[in-house]
Amino acid sequence: MRERFTIMLRLAIFWMTVMVASRICFLVYNSELTSQLTAGDIANAMLYGSRMDMSMTGYILLLSGLFLTASVFTQRKWVPVALNTFNVLMLVALCAAVVADLELYHHWGFRLNTTPLFYMSSEAAGSAGKGVIAMLITILIALLAVFTFGYLRFVARYTFRLTPANRKAAIPLFVVTALMFIPIRGGFSVATMNAGQVYFHKTNNFANHAGINVLWNFLSSLQSDVNLQYPEDYFDRSLTETYFKNLYPQNDSTTTVLKTNRPNVILIIVEGFTANVIESLGGRKGITPNFNQLSKEGILFTNFYASGDRTDKGLVSILSAFPAQTQRSIIKFPDKTQKLSYISRKLEGLGYQTSFVYGGDADFANYRSFLTYAGFRHITSVDDFDSEYNTSKWGVHDQYLFEQAQKELDTTSLDKPFFQAMLTLSSHEPFDVPLKQIPGEDDASLFLNSCYYTDKCLGDFIAYCKQQPWWNNTLIIITADHGHRLPDKIDSRIREKFHTPMLWLGGAIKKDTVVNRFGGQTDIANTLLAQLDKPSADFIFSKDLFGNNTKNFAMYLFIDGYGYVEPERYIVYDNPGKLYLHQAGVTREEDTYPARAYVQKLFLDYNSKK
Repeated sequence: MRERFTIMLRLAIFWMTVMVASRICFLVYNSELTSQLTAGDIANAMLYGSRMDMSMTGYILLLSGLFLTASVFTQRKWVPVALNTFNVLMLVALCAAVVADLELYHHWGFRLNTTPLFYMSSEAAGSAGKGVIAMLITILIALLAVFTFGYLRFVARYTFRLTPANRKAAIPLFVVTALMFIPIRGGFSVATMNAGQVYFHKTNNFANHAGINVLWNFLSSLQSDVNLQYPEDYFDRSLTETYFKNLYPQNDSTTTVLKTNRPNVILIIVEGFTANVIESLGGRKGITPNFNQLSKEGILFTNFYASGDRTDKGLVSILSAFPAQTQRSIIKFPDKTQKLSYISRKLEGLGYQTSFVYGGDADFANYRSFLTYAGFRHITSVDDFDSEYNTSKWGVHDQYLFEQAQKELDTTSLDKPFFQAMLTLSSHEPFDVPLKQIPGEDDASLFLNSCYYTDKCLGDFIAYCKQQPWWNNTLIIITADHGHRLPDKIDSRIREKFHTPMLWLGGAIKKDTVVNRFGGQTDIANTLLAQLDKPSADFIFSKDLFGNNTKNFAMYLFIDGYGYVEPERYIVYDNPGKLYLHQAGVTREEDTYPARAYVQKLFLDYNSKK
């Protein structure tokens, strides 16, 4: 039994060494970019990247361990032959991925995934000259020779010396093999292994990319279909441009609602804060008393909709003005999110200092890579809180989140305006908040109770803000990451599921009012920028809700379908069924064209971010 465990250990050491050597090869080949890194950056790339290396090594050890477990029951030579064949094939795959990645990174700007398989005829894939190709082939042969020789000497020769073992030895060997799911998964946290977990640098994407294990990244992209291509003939292309332009006409002017064009901005994104729990928006009574009162003090948007149905989609829609997609969320693919525009970067260009506060795991669903691309100079996540506060499944409760936000605001320099964004999480399942106000243990009651708790924390935070010297020069925007099926367990495709609040308040507001114009998360960017400077053409899916010529509509998307809302029109379409679930105010086919044009424009824009 001991010799089998020794082989497992040798395999672990060998593969981790190979992974480190592959990363060094990447850094050396990209020496021009590497020279811009500090010694600390390189060390961090190695350190953070080791987590992904262990994940990839775990996959290899998982199958290798099964071979070794099988060897307990048979002395046939096929077992070591199969074990060694598998590992050598993985070496070939690794070396091929490493070498392809070396040159493609120059052209694509992200680590190797399945994208080149779909664009082999593109300039990026075919731009390498004969000299470069010859050099890459040389590197490939050298890597294969060195790694294979090392494997044969350090591991393979011991596999043919296996002696008979008691069959009971298979049990601990199988247990150790099964434990490989821990490094494969990346630990015990909510977030499974993803590219965002190796991101550590706030501004240098190459430093973050250097930490990615290229073989893991490539195999992961195969599994998740990173190259999902949306149809480009979903709607007539010429009609798409015509109707899309009608959705976003140019504004000659806007209504100024702020006292200053450089207010501090605090953006509060509340988890699952559906309009159905907010009395001032027609929802349940008594659940959000603080928000209801604040609604009378600011600008309340009554017809505001989330773009999608998950936090990862909401973050992108709010911070990048990029709509949710009908399939996978773009946030999971850093090669695409780095092509997005960001409201935080626009504000930084206007002289703002930026920060993001979150009480959960920033590595979940690639949040960290997205927020890093967004240019936030300071990102606070669960690891920055005292461990005693980390008592919920998702991280720290909202009261501690707002306390941390207060601490950061208390130490923020007032020499420049600040933009602080924050994301709550207590109103997320399982709704285990440290306050019991709403009776009942069913899902709806627990959800309502968590919303009451979050509303209380929100009210306390606003009360704090009102006492600060910067209050009179501050705009606070409160909205939600998405709606919720609770408390009424509504259909996931109807507009009530996506109806969410948006409230502007603060000392920078001229007067309280109610805005009934239809809009959504993607409109936050240009509505805000129109007050501070001017709308940005980079945010093609964002309109100024205070503009003089703004189209009155909202759009939301769910898995394989979408909803379109106007004052007198409401459409819900299901793609798989090719049918309209709702068609109110539609008298002719042309009435559906604006929504179809929007979806086609989104498909085209998503596909273009290669």
